[in-house]
Amino acid sequence: MAKDNEDVPLPIITNDGPVEPAAEPFAPDQMVRCDECLRANPPTRVNCLYCAAVLALSTVDLQKPTLRPLEKWELGYNNILLPRPANDFGDPGETDLREAIDLLRLRAEDLALIMSSRIPLPLARAATIDEALLVQRRLSGLGINTRIVPDTEPGTAAPEAIKVRAFEIDDTGIYAFPSPEALAIRVSWADFILLVVGRLTVKRVELKEQKGARAENRILDASEFMTDERVVDFYTNRETVPYRIKANSFDFSVLGEKKGLVASENISTLLELIRHHAPQVEYDDSYNSVRKSLDAVWPPEQQNESSGWRRERPGKYSIGSATQVSNEAQFLRYSRLRYHFKVEQLTKINHDA
Repeated sequence: MAKDNEDVPLPIITNDGPVEPAAEPFAPDQMVRCDECLRANPPTRVNCLYCAAVLALSTVDLQKPTLRPLEKWELGYNNILLPRPANDFGDPGETDLREAIDLLRLRAEDLALIMSSRIPLPLARAATIDEALLVQRRLSGLGINTRIVPDTEPGTAAPEAIKVRAFEIDDTGIYAFPSPEALAIRVSWADFILLVVGRLTVKRVELKEQKGARAENRILDASEFMTDERVVDFYTNRETVPYRIKANSFDFSVLGEKKGLVASENISTLLELIRHHAPQVEYDDSYNSVRKSLDAVWPPEQQNESSGWRRERPGKYSIGSATQVSNEAQFLRYSRLRYHFKVEQLTKINHDA
């Protein structure tokens, strides 16, 4: 009777290609001891392998950030790329760029797209300030300057924008109505400092699948819906949370005779009206041009839903599911990022004055 291992082929060693050397273990003096559980960890880790506690920075610059995708409810820390001055042509070398790609876990084309922009854009979003500081320190060594901007700044008072449904205007400012029942919010024309314009897209795919005890799953019905609307976040010098106007849910009666039949045209007319009365306001429509660059670090949010099981006939069941992808959270982060740098600019102007 043959033994079990007689038919197992032996490995064949050839000289067809170079053999990669085995990774050498770290020396004992390179290991990082965890302050919580006192166990030794490789110097490449940010968190303890055993108890997940944050490790102290190692003396050997080998630590790599985890940069795990954050949950929807988590607040993170963003490493924002600071564009080089127009007269600075000292771009990182090829070796440094390869190291940055490995560090940030980005595709080469995504990093090139971000770095080619002259607008501050996110390079990474970390779960902790220690991880964000590690990313900043490692990128600085590669000649890439970044700034850490927490999700909580600006706009710590409310995580969402204040939605505005209608306006009333006079010579001194506007009365913004969040809803027909709510009290109006007074905003003077002199208080407007920034308008951030973009588009919100929502894609929803609904499926109905048949489940059988023996047969394979079969799609009975599939539907796809998509909405695309213009959106404006406007900021004032009295509030850090943006006011949001969405084209499909705003009453454009304030435009009077200038009101048209198409919502996207009406919102353009409304923007012209605001800019006419508040000439000091900055108009920023860069979101649509940099949106592709944002997807690598701030991807659109995906939400999965289930409508439950349904009995079609004896032995046959179906289940409904829906997947929705929206860029609304991405636009809000970008809007607040533009406001962050706008406030910094105004602070510098006031300081110099």
